[in-house]
Amino acid sequence: MVANIDLNCDLGESYGDFKVGEDDKILPYITSANIACGYHAGDHNIMARTVQLAKKHNTSIGAHPSFPDLGGFGRREMKIAPEEIYRLVIYQIGALHAFARTEHIVLQHVKPHGALYNMAAKDYSVAEAIAEAVYHVDPNLVLFGLSGSELVRAGENRGLHTAHEVFADRTYQPDGSLTPRTADNAFIETPEEAAERILQLIEKKEVAAVDGTSLSLQADTVCVHGDNPKALNFVRQLHHLLMSKGVQVKALRCVTDGN
Repeated sequence: MVANIDLNCDLGESYGDFKVGEDDKILPYITSANIACGYHAGDHNIMARTVQLAKKHNTSIGAHPSFPDLGGFGRREMKIAPEEIYRLVIYQIGALHAFARTEHIVLQHVKPHGALYNMAAKDYSVAEAIAEAVYHVDPNLVLFGLSGSELVRAGENRGLHTAHEVFADRTYQPDGSLTPRTADNAFIETPEEAAERILQLIEKKEVAAVDGTSLSLQADTVCVHGDNPKALNFVRQLHHLLMSKGVQVKALRCVTDGN
């Protein structure tokens, strides 16, 4: 099999003395890091350290903006006008951009987090606000969105580079949305099953929904959630299994540059 795939993970989601995930151990196995920007997780110290760690491992970085919801880890929907969504996304990209600049590296992408991501997948007005924010900060940034979603469409309509994202550790509903976390069948339990599903997506651009129906999805980048207790085992085994099948695990910047 000759194929390229980006493997991303949500990182920098600790806060103060509260630790989430194993960022330092996960980074060697991923190609893109989505770094929390302080609204759902992360703070100035965590952001600085995560950027430094990503640079050490030559991992591409992107902003992971959220609704202002530290208490709910950004997973609670908020009724916020598109104009305010536009500004809060700019604010968070700008924060991470500043830390990246101090380390002489550039941002590769933007991937919304949690409820903001899920709302943008279905609500074009939310998606458009995010796409406009990304474009006006830097039109060269790649916008990550749920495969086939309104967020990807809004990015494409704005002229941005976009990446259709699929999830290694989550299941899908028949409409292509992610199964709610509260459902018993929301998560993929083993790296082997995750790898099999991702390989099917790469080869056939399809995957089974929870009801057994087949979904057609494009896969440019694969996500594993960093706050998942099994995240390290997932990314490590998924990386090795994909490589063993001839799939090149590369950051999107490498694919775009032809490296």
